[in-house]
Amino acid sequence: MTTHWNLENMSQQRKKSKWSPVLLILGCVLCIVLGLIGWLFYRVPLEAEDIFGKPGANLNTTQRYTYSVQLLLNVDNLLEPLNPAASQVAFQVRDGATASEVAYTLETEGLIRSADAFRAYLVYAGLDTGLQSGSYKLSPSMTAVDIAHELLDATPTEVTFNILPGWRAEEIAAALPTSGLGINAEQFMGAVTYPTQTLPEGMISLEGLLAPGSYQIKRDASVQEVLDIFVERFNQNVTPEIRQGFEKQGLTFAQGVILASIVQREAMVEDEQPTIASVFLNRMRDGSKLDSDPTVQYAIGYNQEQKTWWTNPLSATDLAYDSPYNTYLYGGLPPAPISNPDVSALKAVAFPAETPYYYFRAACDQSGRHVFAKTYEEHLANACP
Repeated sequence: MTTHWNLENMSQQRKKSKWSPVLLILGCVLCIVLGLIGWLFYRVPLEAEDIFGKPGANLNTTQRYTYSVQLLLNVDNLLEPLNPAASQVAFQVRDGATASEVAYTLETEGLIRSADAFRAYLVYAGLDTGLQSGSYKLSPSMTAVDIAHELLDATPTEVTFNILPGWRAEEIAAALPTSGLGINAEQFMGAVTYPTQTLPEGMISLEGLLAPGSYQIKRDASVQEVLDIFVERFNQNVTPEIRQGFEKQGLTFAQGVILASIVQREAMVEDEQPTIASVFLNRMRDGSKLDSDPTVQYAIGYNQEQKTWWTNPLSATDLAYDSPYNTYLYGGLPPAPISNPDVSALKAVAFPAETPYYYFRAACDQSGRHVFAKTYEEHLANACP
């Protein structure tokens, strides 16, 4: 029995000795694999952070590792522009759009290489919930990472600025503080009153040369750049035909603009502008005073009580206000424009209606239209009851 037990024990020991090297090797391999996995689990997020910045604070450890791997596999897709020579295009992010929807729209419109890589970066950086709806100017020359950060700010690089026909320079200046342009009213009025531009002969400031209309202007534009834009539009409006029309009416360029500025303020309805222009031209040829209310309103200036630059109605005291702009007191045209006329008023002066009228007054039906008269007696008869 003793001998038999010893033989079995020796056999088992030989078997154990046979498997020991294998187990040792397997153990070593397992340690290496686990070490490699641990190293990768530690190193990959650090590598991604070096390239793409810190991850969002909302990611857990597993998510951070997963998205880090995706980013490192898509370095070119995220950091290489799709088309370095491309220009900007408009891109719209609708209200409520998800990060995935934005990503795939960007890819569809040829702005990024990979929607999946773009979305992975958004989630990794914690930007997926910060996209702002609005209009953007984007380009395939931008990297996907740059585009991602651009979509966090819906503030446009350009603002829309409107000048209404008949506004005087002070009214334009008053609209600047809320426009998004970095120009204050004082800067603007100083540049209008003392312009650096060469003025047309007979003009004393930029008043009258600031064309009404809608403009797209860069937010960081200087006051001089903004004024150049307005004046350039005016120069485009005043065609050679309009200039020739002024000459045909016996007016210099400056006189044509001054009269157009008065017509602009007098006419509530555009189709009456040529008729109103004819009234003033008839008076000028006859040597009569223009007797225009808007010239008095311009001379008086801002009405603090009414909160307007255009006092209405005018009192007898107002009409007696001593100013070269008061055409009730002084004959001929005022020394400068009283507003900024639209192209329709400029055309009305250049190509006025041919009428026998010397007078007009507001119609009694509150329509904004006027009734016209050849004589002062007819004019009195047109008064409202």
